[in-house]
Amino acid sequence: MQDSRRFAIAVDIGGTFTDIVIADNWQNRFVVSKTSSTPENPATGFFNAVDDVSRLAEVEAEAVEIVFHGSTVATNAILEHKGARTALLTTRGFRHVLDIGRAEIPREANLYGWVKPKRPIRPRDILEVEERVLSDGTVAAPLDVTQLEPIARQIERGGYQAVAIALIHAYANPCHEVQLHEFLASRLPHIEISSSSAVLPVFREYERSMATVMNAMVQPLVGRYIRLLEDGLKDRRIEAPLFIMKSNGGIFSPKEAAHAGAHMALSGPAAGASGAAFLGRLGGIEDMITIDIGGTSADISLIRQGQPQKSTTTRINDLPLALPVIDIHTIGAGGGSIASIAENGAILVGPQSAGAVPGPAAYGEGGTQPTVTDANLVLGRLPPSLLDGAVKLDTEAASAAIDEKIARPLGTSVTEAALGILAIVNETMNSALKLMTVERGLDPADFTLAAFGGAGPVHGGELMRLLNSRQLLVPRHPGILCATGLLSTDLRYDFALTRLQRAGHYDLDDIAAAFDRLSGEAAAKLSSDGISTDRHELRRMADLRYAGQGTELTVPFPDGPITNEIVASTIRGFHDLHRQLYSFSDLQGAVEFVNLRLEATGRMDPISPPQLVEADTSQLSPDDSRMAVLQGLEKQQVPVWRRERLRAGHRISGPAIIDQLDTTTVLFAGQHGKIDRLGNILIREDAP
Repeated sequence: MQDSRRFAIAVDIGGTFTDIVIADNWQNRFVVSKTSSTPENPATGFFNAVDDVSRLAEVEAEAVEIVFHGSTVATNAILEHKGARTALLTTRGFRHVLDIGRAEIPREANLYGWVKPKRPIRPRDILEVEERVLSDGTVAAPLDVTQLEPIARQIERGGYQAVAIALIHAYANPCHEVQLHEFLASRLPHIEISSSSAVLPVFREYERSMATVMNAMVQPLVGRYIRLLEDGLKDRRIEAPLFIMKSNGGIFSPKEAAHAGAHMALSGPAAGASGAAFLGRLGGIEDMITIDIGGTSADISLIRQGQPQKSTTTRINDLPLALPVIDIHTIGAGGGSIASIAENGAILVGPQSAGAVPGPAAYGEGGTQPTVTDANLVLGRLPPSLLDGAVKLDTEAASAAIDEKIARPLGTSVTEAALGILAIVNETMNSALKLMTVERGLDPADFTLAAFGGAGPVHGGELMRLLNSRQLLVPRHPGILCATGLLSTDLRYDFALTRLQRAGHYDLDDIAAAFDRLSGEAAAKLSSDGISTDRHELRRMADLRYAGQGTELTVPFPDGPITNEIVASTIRGFHDLHRQLYSFSDLQGAVEFVNLRLEATGRMDPISPPQLVEADTSQLSPDDSRMAVLQGLEKQQVPVWRRERLRAGHRISGPAIIDQLDTTTVLFAGQHGKIDRLGNILIREDAP
């Protein structure tokens, strides 16, 4: 008898909308929907979306096989400083580890105007313990157990909801952290505890302490949120397993997520980058720049050889999060970004956003500030309603907001003001795109630009021109790619150990032992998640630097027994990457190994998007037309197509507009778009 469970549900919660897709594994069919997000209680938005799409797809709860979720709970808690009240335990003498931080200021900051960002917890919330472990793991002073009970009482009296433990050199020997954790867990079972040796067991006490603190701060919030999701799914008789998106592009179980919430800091954007990479691989496009433009921000990432690029130097609120994450650069530029006028008369756009509430003036929910969405609407680039009529747009309100706040103060027309708003926001996004490419020694002409999110395809055509990229890819469901991207993810964990190996004194046996240890931990973790060994994939990497440098580069470490040849190959990879990023390398320079890393993947069966039938002819008559400004200052009658009518092989030449449930795609004069078998629109310039 065939198992009746056949559907996969994927939900991604954004700042303005919650995106959801149900994939029918038997009929290779997607049903998609967008509902309003509920920032005051994200779980409400989650279940509103699940109920809505289940009704649309006529899916019974018992038929759901698996549920995926990309969440902003951890992200918002960190960004808005709304994490749980947290205490930090550190070695005596290191109470000010977070306040001291690093000597340098961010590269993009003004040397004289930069202000040190607010630390997530204050020195008075940091407790010191008597102990000392040396950098080689030797215990120089044992943990003073007589202080444990007074510390527990102090935590209890202080009303702390979480505790972070980050002792000096615990990455080399975690024995004292383990003792502290076990004692506090038994003495204060109601308090969440995070240990640095579990969160980030590598050197650099500032970054390690910060990552542990962030994890502790979000742990109670994430735990409560996940319990709400699991209880709500059970109430709806959905017994399918739930998986949560991680910042590294993989997923993990609710049990893991409840104790490692910091790994969800970039959950939603990571799903978008993973989804774009998956679509690219299916279509034979391996190198892409992706831009996910939503209501409040634009997230940019780089795909190389079919894989999203990773980073361990991410910053949130200008604070380091040294966990492995998909390398995403976020800027405050989206559909809800507010336009204003600076004192010198220049138009400013963002980073302030109208958000989901009250939203752009066109939403009619009380917003009075002009936004990017309002500018696109008055220029005719957006239809008079969104979500197939569910959200009516008020063109007059949008025009009035732009007129009052921008046009009249500048003595110009509403059309010119709207074009100015778009020019500013597009240049802001173009600068961010160049930051991820040109400033890394990469030519955008070698890459396909993938534009998604609710506003991505509206701006993609102009961004492709500004960036001079090879072509523009607009996914079939751009506004919900973060949700559909969840369907292509695998279980993924990252492991690391600090093993400083001086140049000319590489200890091959120590490197081999470290990788064996990491491999054992990875295999145990994947097996505990029910992944059979034939689906385990382990990828070795190493952090290297030239002797005297203060930062490292992560490069692949080849498989096989640890030999001098493999070490030499790794070092050559470091030289090559250093030359690409910094335009030089020192082939004779001394190279040091710093950290050894292992990426463990548990392969799951990806759910591929349905393919389109082939069109009988390349031409398709438009469904409608509307007055829009796509060139010059005058509105012109522009043909409009409905996306759902397009078939593989159809070709559309600009100027043209393509409307669909979750977004609008704009083609300018001199551009043409062709539909591929997956329903993507591939847009190129008529003349390169």
